[in-house]
Amino acid sequence: MPKQLKRQLKSYQTSLGFYDQAVAAPSMKAALEAWGASSNLFHQGVARETEDPDIVAATMAKPGIVLRRPVGSDGPFTERAELPADLAGGDARPRSKRRPARPAPKASRKIDDQDARKAAASFEKEERRREAERRKEEAARAKERARRDEAIAAAEAALDKARREHEARAEEIETERAALDERAEAEQTRWGKQRTKLVEALRRARA
Repeated sequence: MPKQLKRQLKSYQTSLGFYDQAVAAPSMKAALEAWGASSNLFHQGVARETEDPDIVAATMAKPGIVLRRPVGSDGPFTERAELPADLAGGDARPRSKRRPARPAPKASRKIDDQDARKAAASFEKEERRREAERRKEEAARAKERARRDEAIAAAEAALDKARREHEARAEEIETERAALDERAEAEQTRWGKQRTKLVEALRRARA
């Protein structure tokens, strides 16, 4: 008898935006991560495990990959779904009412152990791919942050240097201005004394 799988996959379904979405994952948490959900959609009642044989077959064929179809439709889940029909004509407003989801029919067959093992292995591969993509994106963001921080630091250093040069020049000008004011004042005093003497000499000459 084959050993039981540690990560038995299940099929989960939800509706986000204009699409119904489904994914084969080992847990609700893994499904939420695959959907990129920021809240627990299962607790909110908008996500659930499904046993619909068509959905199970589609998701198990591509475990870990999020499949989509237009919201509220009965079409097959695919990797690249078209927009809902009412949006294709240019009406970009979301539906005001969504028809109730039909109860999921019970699966007509069980996924055998060999298929489950293949699906689990494929899920692990897809999970590693997504993790590698996340690391690559994070590395790119870190590189961009480092480049931006370096540019900011260089700009701040240039600004500080220019400010110090300006302050030094302004101080030099103030020093020169003070010296000129002192010279002007001394010249005015000298001229006052000289003028007084010359005026007195002129007065005596006229007398």
